[in-house]
Amino acid sequence: MRRPLPMLFAVGFLAAWAVPALAQDAKVAKGGTLFADQKCTLCHAVAGKGNVKRPLDAAGARLDAATVKLWLTDPKAAEAKTGKKGTPTMKSFATLPQEDIDALVAYVMSLK
Repeated sequence: MRRPLPMLFAVGFLAAWAVPALAQDAKVAKGGTLFADQKCTLCHAVAGKGNVKRPLDAAGARLDAATVKLWLTDPKAAEAKTGKKGTPTMKSFATLPQEDIDALVAYVMSLK
């Protein structure tokens, strides 16, 4: 049986949309794991868990990905750019693999 062309187009479109969404979900999940593994809750809180003095709830709505990445890789430059002083200055995670940095950025950006 032949499927109508519009049906094949719709299935292809949904598949093309779903694959990147699943990859992004996996990146966010990996970022959440890294957030816990790197002990980020010693300085930051998410959903009331961790250090409530520096909550990251809604950080993804307030910041852009480039700024989050800058906070992770060069906190002193981020302080200068944003005018917000970390107390104490945030630790740099620049030594992490780029894939891990990207996952942490995806996780923080998911906090809306």
